[in-house]
Amino acid sequence: MSALLALIVGAIICATGLGWHIARMQRWQFRGDVAVARGSAAKGVLYAFTRGMLPWEKESARLHWVAYIRGAVFHAGIFLGIAFLAATPWLTLLPSAVRLGVSVLLVVASIAALAGFWMRFRDPMLRAVSTADDYLSLALATAFLISASLCAANAQFLSLFWVVSAITLAYTPFSKLRHFLYFFYSRGFFGWIFGHRGILR
Repeated sequence: MSALLALIVGAIICATGLGWHIARMQRWQFRGDVAVARGSAAKGVLYAFTRGMLPWEKESARLHWVAYIRGAVFHAGIFLGIAFLAATPWLTLLPSAVRLGVSVLLVVASIAALAGFWMRFRDPMLRAVSTADDYLSLALATAFLISASLCAANAQFLSLFWVVSAITLAYTPFSKLRHFLYFFYSRGFFGWIFGHRGILR
């Protein structure tokens, strides 16, 4: 029960903190683009969230396939872990085959997360710009994935998973883990501006 209480408190802190960030961002004024419209802003936004996410559409990803795949696997694992967390109240009702499959996928995502540490230590430029929050956020995300994998494989690890999730959720609004909020704003802004100007086809 204490683990569940910790999870609830962590979720409340996370929701409150992210809500504050969203409210703050909504107060920012966007005055529009003074350039003459040469395309469709709506089509630009659609491109930004679909085809524009493909690796061959982004030079940084096209030139670094390994890093792109690692990041994709890692982030897909986070989303899977969050979905699994939401399903844990009914953990014992999930078929064993489903739980095993989830556990295996989360192990793969955990390996991708651990590779993130190796990349930061290996690359001198990345190591130079990495902060304590970068490492702590990655460590919590990795612990989240590992504990989720253990819980999916064995229900005895449910309390551990809830406690790790509580800590991760509570830390999210105060760390780089909240970057997923800015992702939607930045991609939307990118698509709107360049679609409006007719640059995105």
